[in-house]
Amino acid sequence: MDGLWLHMGTVFMGFFAIMNPIANVPIFLGLTSEEDEQTTKAIAFRALLLAFIIITLFSLAGQYIFTLFGISLSAFRITGGLLVFLIGFHMLQGNNSSVHHPDHAQLAESKQNASEKAQAREAALSIAVSPLALPILAGPGTIATAMSFSAAGGIEEMLITISAFGLLCVITYGFFISGGKLVGFLGSAALGAITRMMGLILAVIGTQMAIEGIKGAFSL
Repeated sequence: MDGLWLHMGTVFMGFFAIMNPIANVPIFLGLTSEEDEQTTKAIAFRALLLAFIIITLFSLAGQYIFTLFGISLSAFRITGGLLVFLIGFHMLQGNNSSVHHPDHAQLAESKQNASEKAQAREAALSIAVSPLALPILAGPGTIATAMSFSAAGGIEEMLITISAFGLLCVITYGFFISGGKLVGFLGSAALGAITRMMGLILAVIGTQMAIEGIKGAFSL
């Protein structure tokens, strides 16, 4: 029993180091700075739920998934890195990608009906899928960690891996929601500075992910 608890702690700390929820809070704030509290909570919940599903899926059948589609982890790193870089590039310029954020000024000027408002909110929630859930929360490093821990033993190790990541998702949700309250204390200038700073960090993270993918692909 003590061995299982020790393994649980090792797995949890491994996931914590890879996903780093504390460092992801400013990124989350930058991506959701224009959303209301209800939408922000919905984005956090959807992103973490999707990340948990992805990690669970790869913990159970990661190698089979890559083999089935004929892809490698290196290819996943390169693609994810390019995606993160593009999002970071837009944030670094102080702009939000139209893919991830609806045009709030334009929506405010036009009197929307219920259907249009629902579509606008769904567009805002799309950032929960990309880039939050994938590849920031459930990125190549997190997937590789899950696959490694799950393959270390039998069913118990697999369940421990999934449980540890689930616990981390709950903790991360608390960080995201508490961090969102900081938005109320910051002005537009401070939010703009945070957006640019987080954009730079995201662009660097994306570049590093792509570099690691290229190294793996060409065995450098």
